[in-house]
Amino acid sequence: MADKLSKQARRRNMQAIKSTHTSLENRVISELWRHKYRFRRNVKSLPGKPDIAIKKYKIAIFIDSCFWHGCELHYKPPATNVTYWSEKLLRNLQRDSEINNYYRINGWHVLRVWEHDIKNYFEDTIKCIENFIDETKGKQSRF
Repeated sequence: MADKLSKQARRRNMQAIKSTHTSLENRVISELWRHKYRFRRNVKSLPGKPDIAIKKYKIAIFIDSCFWHGCELHYKPPATNVTYWSEKLLRNLQRDSEINNYYRINGWHVLRVWEHDIKNYFEDTIKCIENFIDETKGKQSRF
């Protein structure tokens, strides 16, 4: 099946996709800040640049989009350039695994949140993130 967009239009479309400060990320972060959680965004000094990081408690939270991270429920491979996209997705999944392993080996607590959970169950997802942060802080303060 041929792409419905011209090569130039597809290129502009792909270039417009942001990797940080997305509307989904902004929505989650605004809500967490409203609930008095303090953290850093997209920390470049940490592997994988977590969307939310609290170094003091070794917390890294990633907001994964269904397309770029291969959600089993919603990922639908593009019909064109199949080889490129399958390799790209495979490498993304490998990188996610490597990053998770890095953090766990170094004593960090990692949470990955799916785009569809935020879109479909926003309040529940925020509560889940808050519980994750609170529980991790509680574990750290006991030592």
